[in-house]
Amino acid sequence: MIDLKFLRENPELVKENIKKKFQEHKLPLVDEVIELDRQYREFKQEADTLRGERNKLSKQIGALMAQGKRDEANEIKAKVTAAAARLAELEVLEEEYAEKIKKIMLIIPNIIDPSVPIGRDDSENVEVQRYGEPVVPEFNIPYHTEIMEAFEGIDLDSARKVAGNGFYYLMGDIARLHSAIISYARDFMIGRGFTYCVPPFMIRSEVVTGVMSFAEMEAMMYKIEGEDLYLIGTSEHSMIGKFIDTIIPEEKLPQTLTSYSPCFRKEKGAHGIEERGVYRIHQFEKQEMIVVCKPEDSPMWFDKLWQNTVDLFRTLDIPVRTLECCSGDLADLKVKSIDVEAWSPRQKKYFEVGSCSNLGDAQARRLKIRINGADGKYFAHTLNNTVVAPPRMLIAFLENNLNEDGSVNIPVALQPYMGGQTKIEKK
Repeated sequence: MIDLKFLRENPELVKENIKKKFQEHKLPLVDEVIELDRQYREFKQEADTLRGERNKLSKQIGALMAQGKRDEANEIKAKVTAAAARLAELEVLEEEYAEKIKKIMLIIPNIIDPSVPIGRDDSENVEVQRYGEPVVPEFNIPYHTEIMEAFEGIDLDSARKVAGNGFYYLMGDIARLHSAIISYARDFMIGRGFTYCVPPFMIRSEVVTGVMSFAEMEAMMYKIEGEDLYLIGTSEHSMIGKFIDTIIPEEKLPQTLTSYSPCFRKEKGAHGIEERGVYRIHQFEKQEMIVVCKPEDSPMWFDKLWQNTVDLFRTLDIPVRTLECCSGDLADLKVKSIDVEAWSPRQKKYFEVGSCSNLGDAQARRLKIRINGADGKYFAHTLNNTVVAPPRMLIAFLENNLNEDGSVNIPVALQPYMGGQTKIEKK
């Protein structure tokens, strides 16, 4: 959510930003919120004037009563009563218009960074850099579920009976590999100076609307029936929510946290054949990283965050690339975003395994996350990034470490988490 004062003083810049995001249907909202704000400030000014007059008249009533001038006091009392009635009307209008303004401001997209490429959708995202040499082996690489089935490592049929489509049982070495990757990612981030955290897996609606747009919430979140609780779609939501309505001393910044959680997503809509199996599912586990920092430090932390993911994947012998998200592919709260994509030797292309985002002060403004500095209080900047999200990351791991005989190599970095195993063998 952008600053209302900024919108009031820079309406054309806000409209230009909306055009860059190809959301022309939102252009009238800028003028609408400016008019609502004008009326709101008029109501507030009148109310403040009435409060001042009421206080002044109230003092006069006391003085007149003390002097025995009851009739004059009663006349002033009538004026106070009339002012009170009008003040009550104005207070209702203030609240009503403030809510209307807030509702619109939550829809107007954040101002994107000048470096963001302009494009309509993810097809216009821009490759930044590749890390590691993509390899296509001479032997055929099976679909990821077939690789897992060869190790008796997945049971989709039973999961379908128990929970429906979009769920799975991981078994044996594959389940252990899944847990090993999460544990390794946790320790990798701790080694980079991040504080480990296991957050709540449910959050209240005020946190949901503080960390994401309404459109994202509707598409992603599962609501707990009869309660003001949602299952988290990613741990960054409850991690950022940890700082709701707080004032952080400057010397306590940056706050750098890495978190483990299960994640739950609706994943509505039809998906192609490459997204069956365990690629796009309703439940998965994830290691995440978040940063709360001073505004001037957020560009530096943005680069550090995505680099952490690249470095981790390279220690597991997985080639990756970074992709700059274009304006039309950015969620409304994001200032800038980079996706990390892993190489799929089977598909002979890269696919997304993580996303790094700088949200500027949008989440902090919604959640009232402020910094107490030498010159006063101001809003923090928040950032988030995926460390690993198996089982999607597991797909990249299995394909890139698969041998012709069907075994899978375990990179040195992961071997301690697999009981010293150097490879897993077909059953």
